[in-house]
Amino acid sequence: MYKVHKSFDFCYGHRLMDYDGPCMHPHGHNAKVEILLKGETLDKRHILYEFGELEDQVKGWIDKNLDHKMLLRKDDPLVKALRELGEPVFLFDTSPTAEAIAKLIFDYCIEKKLPIEEIRVWETESSYAGYRKD
Repeated sequence: MYKVHKSFDFCYGHRLMDYDGPCMHPHGHNAKVEILLKGETLDKRHILYEFGELEDQVKGWIDKNLDHKMLLRKDDPLVKALRELGEPVFLFDTSPTAEAIAKLIFDYCIEKKLPIEEIRVWETESSYAGYRKD
């Protein structure tokens, strides 16, 4: 089994609805996303997946959709106010937890037909949430 691992950094703000603790207030993170790919075979270049192509496809999507955006649940009252101010917002059906962000990126990779094994989203240097289909 071949494996490829690539990491990207991005910044985002969020808050968690229906949560009792400090994360119920708007705050930000300098996140790291780890992409883990796996496969049984290599392409004609003897590569499972080229690092630069991952940068273009996945990091490009993250930069466009999540980086320096406020990630909010679609029914969060902040959505209207931020949009009225012209602030960039990305909406989730659920609270925008690290778990939800990991699944969002995983689903994007599936859509792009990447041989994805797992996505990890590090909210801090010591804490990450991941998503994989077992």
